[in-house]
Amino acid sequence: MRYSLLILLSCLALGACQPNTETPVPAPAEATEKLPVKAVVVAMFEIGQDEGDRPGEFQFWKERYGLTEKFDFPHGFHDLYYNPEKGVLGMVTGMGIARASSAFTALGLDPRFDLTKAYWLIAGIAGIDPQDGSIGSAVWTDYLVDGDLAHQIDAREIPEDWPTGYFPLFAHAPYPEQEGDVVAHNGEMFQLNTQLVDWAFNLTKDIELMDTDAMLTLRSKYTAMPAAQLPPKVLRGDHLAASTFWHGKLFNDWANDWTSFWTNGKGNFMTSGMEDTGSYQALTYLDKAGLVDKQRVMVLRTASNFTMQPTGMTAAENLASESTGAGYAGMLPSLEAAYKVGSTVIDEIVLNWDKYADSLPAKP
Repeated sequence: MRYSLLILLSCLALGACQPNTETPVPAPAEATEKLPVKAVVVAMFEIGQDEGDRPGEFQFWKERYGLTEKFDFPHGFHDLYYNPEKGVLGMVTGMGIARASSAFTALGLDPRFDLTKAYWLIAGIAGIDPQDGSIGSAVWTDYLVDGDLAHQIDAREIPEDWPTGYFPLFAHAPYPEQEGDVVAHNGEMFQLNTQLVDWAFNLTKDIELMDTDAMLTLRSKYTAMPAAQLPPKVLRGDHLAASTFWHGKLFNDWANDWTSFWTNGKGNFMTSGMEDTGSYQALTYLDKAGLVDKQRVMVLRTASNFTMQPTGMTAAENLASESTGAGYAGMLPSLEAAYKVGSTVIDEIVLNWDKYADSLPAKP
């Protein structure tokens, strides 16, 4: 994901980007009766407090979804909160692949919770490719592609006929030709459950999302990209997760090529973030242990900013303009979109639990 420097600095200043500082109450070594969880809502960061101040990804869920019951989580980044009436658990992983994967593993192994039937909604902000959509949009993910597992040669040393110095692990050049499909042996790509993505998208595709004058002003700069000029809406696309905050046209081209390569031409890069391949890798291991069901995982990324500059600006100029002053024009609308779209899906699941507990949703 693409968090602005302003957000990161304010987060650090308030201490919210650090692990829990309160003296934790240790989780019990054993639980006599596990708490059944119908859904887990996962955010990656919070800016300050969990309630009542400038919101990050978790605050709207905490305030609006009745996550009132606190569970100390000393073996994770942030304490857990639970709605006992709805059976929904909220988690903040911390930013980055390492924190996310460890948080998911810690929760999956926590003896207090029964997660075997839980649905997982990973809902966070992202950058969006202006060739595919506009800020404030909400994008349901089909493919998760990892942008870190790779070889790299400095751009000043790559051969003149190479499009990039960043190429697949164990290859000798960018995008090598091979017989048959590319196989992601090392977690370079994961495909989510198509049936569940179909259902979530169709359930929410007509939801009207927040739009503002500031968003309109920014969209109008992308004169060469019609999709960027449209109002925000619910979309479907593919997500690239990388720990490095990249930005600009050339990296955007790489992200599209990288996604196409690892999905054998089936995927279309649309959103950029940090954590999601690490999160899903942890869930695949927990699934093998019979602790979770990876077929019940959904990823919803909402666009706080564009991944590249508009015509007439350099990448550096655009990045600087978004990282100063008020920050991203789409920040608050993207947080609103994550809650509005995501809570629609979670509500449907928990309010009709007799229908979805043992059977996955079918396309409406």
